Amino acid sequence: MRRRPIPLSVRKRLPLLKGLVLDVDGVLTNGHLHYGPGEEELKSFHVRDGHGIVQILRAGFLVGVISGRAGEGTRRRLADLGIAHIHLGVRDKGAVFSNLLNTWGVHPSQVAVVGDDITDLVMMTESLSITVSDGDRALATKVQWVTNAPGGAGAVREVTDALLFVRKREHPHNQEDGLC
Repeated sequence: MRRRPIPLSVRKRLPLLKGLVLDVDGVLTNGHLHYGPGEEELKSFHVRDGHGIVQILRAGFLVGVISGRAGEGTRRRLADLGIAHIHLGVRDKGAVFSNLLNTWGVHPSQVAVVGDDITDLVMMTESLSITVSDGDRALATKVQWVTNAPGGAGAVREVTDALLFVRKREHPHNQEDGLC
């Protein structure tokens, strides 16, 4: 399978980024929902995506999650990764996104947003907009970067690797433990 390269316009914006905002279902997971007995909802997260998130947090990037669905398992996984800005069960992603950027003190152009459906567009207007390869087709025509990997299968790792590569290239003398 031939991999799509990161578009030049995206590569030019990567050095300007300070933060990453992620959706959960369809981005950090494959989008499948499995219901167990009672209220239990089960989801699978890819360990490589998690490792990429830990790496960019260590490198000083801001990371936040804004998701329409809530769940204790999701909250636990995100907390285990060290993500402090977790917003689950969100109905108005645009308002929460604006508040998050205010908290961080950054402009939308300094943030990449990874989503998989049209409900994520409200966060992508001025941000570096990214969708996963199996994201909604309507979204894929509106974003700046479509990952090679699908949601829940390494798409987030593609993004974090690109962010870290640029950071290392821009600041090669600030590397610690192989990170910037």
